[in-house]
Amino acid sequence: MMLDELVNLDEERLLVLDTLTRQKDRIARAYNKKVRVKSFMPGDYVWKVILPVDKKDKRYGKWAPNWEGPFKVETVLHGNAYSIKELGGRTRQMTINDKYLKAYKPMLHEVNIE
Repeated sequence: MMLDELVNLDEERLLVLDTLTRQKDRIARAYNKKVRVKSFMPGDYVWKVILPVDKKDKRYGKWAPNWEGPFKVETVLHGNAYSIKELGGRTRQMTINDKYLKAYKPMLHEVNIE
């Protein structure tokens, strides 16, 4: 009698474990549908987020820009990190994670039409 209850309990535990693993797989598939992978190649131009927030220009208040750039990707490092170089007069180089970068698309006034 007790042995039958223990066998039934083990079967129920296995069923619940199987159900939980299927639910986790379904949640992971739903999440991964919305994830967009960012990858940049050397020579690509990117925007960099201004971090930390207190580095923003206080004169503009909430209208201060959130992104600065453009920067040029120099090398691709492991762990979704990139070595980027600032364009223009100053030539500072830094290493930054891809979650702080986004692709640079030139504005209309920056495009040279020949």
